[in-house]
Amino acid sequence: MSVPEAAGNTERSPRRGMCAAVLCLEAITLGLTTPVMITIAGVSAGTALLVGLGLAVLCLLLAGMLRAPWAYALGYAVQVAAVGLGFVISMMFLLGAIFAVLWTAADFLGRKIEREKAAAWAAYRAENV
Repeated sequence: MSVPEAAGNTERSPRRGMCAAVLCLEAITLGLTTPVMITIAGVSAGTALLVGLGLAVLCLLLAGMLRAPWAYALGYAVQVAAVGLGFVISMMFLLGAIFAVLWTAADFLGRKIEREKAAAWAAYRAENV
């Protein structure tokens, strides 16, 4: 078995890795909104727990489900929810927008890397046939 064949067996998706990293970091941020909603925004504890920790858990679960194409669409929905949380905590407009930009960049850059990698492998295989 040659080196490229062995590397192809353990190939990791750059798109999935970058998007999962963004979601994991976003989960921390969204989890930390819970005490802020309770103490500063005056949201009831039950609602704050449901929204803050619910979105954080959703991010972590979604990071593990990124093998499915529909998970990326749900990732964009999480970004909208994070920005929408700005109506409760105004700082989330900024933080949500930052994470939305990071998510979009990770998605598009990951797709680009995967396309270029596939083209390079195709050229390599055509050259060595």
